[in-house]
This record gives sequence, C-alpha cells and structure tokens, in this order.
Amino acid sequence: MQTSFAGPKFAVIDKKTETGHQTSPFKAPANKDYTSLLNISTKFNGLGGNTSSLAIKKQKEQTKPKKTGVYWASKSIESTLFKKYYDRGDLPIAVNSQGANRKVQWKLEPELLDYHLYLPIFFEGLREVEEPYKFLAFQGCDELLERGGSKILPVLPQLIIPIKKALSTKRHDILCVTFKKLQKLVLANEMIGEALVPYYRQILPVFNLFRHKKLNIGDKIDYAQQKNENLGELIQETLEIFERHGGEDAYINIKYMIPTYESCMF
Repeated sequence: MQTSFAGPKFAVIDKKTETGHQTSPFKAPANKDYTSLLNISTKFNGLGGNTSSLAIKKQKEQTKPKKTGVYWASKSIESTLFKKYYDRGDLPIAVNSQGANRKVQWKLEPELLDYHLYLPIFFEGLREVEEPYKFLAFQGCDELLERGGSKILPVLPQLIIPIKKALSTKRHDILCVTFKKLQKLVLANEMIGEALVPYYRQILPVFNLFRHKKLNIGDKIDYAQQKNENLGELIQETLEIFERHGGEDAYINIKYMIPTYESCMF
C-alpha cells in the first residue's frame, strides 16, 4: 500500500513591513466584473487608429481681404520745383492784390519767356495745395497756354512727367485742375492734340480709374456746378477733346487704354 507525501505544511503568519503596515494575502473584490476586459470592441473606443479624424474641426476666423488702396489719394505731396523757384525769386511772377480779385503780375511779358524752362515748372506747380503757390501756378499756367502759340508744341515732351505726377496724386482737387489744363493745352495749338497721342499710355490709366466717378445727388441742386468739379464729366469732356483734335489714331489709342469709351465722332 502506497502512501502519498503532502510535504510540510507552513502556517501563514501576518508580518509587518518596514513601513509599519500589515500585509495580508491578495483578495479579489467581490462585486467586480472582469468579463469586459475580454471584449475588445468595448475596450478600444479611441480615434487614434482611424485614417482620418472624425472630431469636429475648429472653425478658423474669416478675415476680410485687405484693401488695395488703388483709389486712395496721396497723403503727402513732394515739394515741387515751382515752390523752390518762387521762394528763390527765379520766377518772373507775383501776386497783384489790388482790387477785389487777385491777379497775376508778370515782371516780363509771357511771350518773351523761355517756354522750355518756365512752362514745365508751371505744370509742376499743379500739385501745389498751399497759397500763394497754388494760385500763381494755376493762373500762370493758363496765361502761358493762352499766349504761348507756337512755342508750346516743342515743349510738349517736357510736360508729360509733371502731368503724370499730378495725376498720380489722385487727389480730387488736383485731378480736376489737371484735366482742365489738359483741355487748354490741346486747344492751344492745332498740332498739340495729335502730338499728344503717343503719350496716352502714360496719362490715360488714371482716366480709366476715375471715369465712372460721377456725382449722383438725385433731384437735389448742385450749387457747385459752375466750378465744373464733377470728376467723371471732366474726364469725359477731356477724352472727347482728345479724340476731336488727336487725328485718325486718337480713338484707337483711347479705346485701347479705356475699353468702355465710346466715340463722340460717329
């Protein structure tokens, strides 16, 4: 008869650890359910393994596009040669304040002046906004164009840069004055309108920008109508003068730079 040996039996004795706490054998909680650990579908519910996130994206703040400022007027205007020459006493012109209205007093008759020197300087003064430079430049330019005759045509290439600078300011008052001076320039001599055609590409872009800027006041009265400061109408009048006095190629070149322009001759 065989006998089985169960081995020595040891009693479990509770001892205290070094920290003073009493140790006891591990006991599983009575009410805890461990069956969910084996259910993978309920255990791994994260979105890290997906190819694309299903979380709601944060909406970015919509910012308005910046304005180009193509119609904005220049805040500051560079000092002109007209002001420099007048302060230095090199211009044969002064203000005559006798009487009710101011007048231009010439120290030398305009017909005797060197137009190659003085006419471009007076066109430089079209950008002036301070007195008395503004008054002298505007009135002096008018009288030089009225009394210049055949002296104006050879000076035309020297006038393009001052005219372009005045138009590039995009200030309403300077633009109005420049358009009026361009009309008088073309009407001063029969050949000037045709000679101005090759320079349309330099001066007409500003015409195209402000061509449709017309004053719309409804049924109200425009009390400043006699000043002729409606920008859109001024541009239309100037373009029509260019076409009438510019020869055969005037309309084609105007149409190239201003596609919405319609001929006044046909």
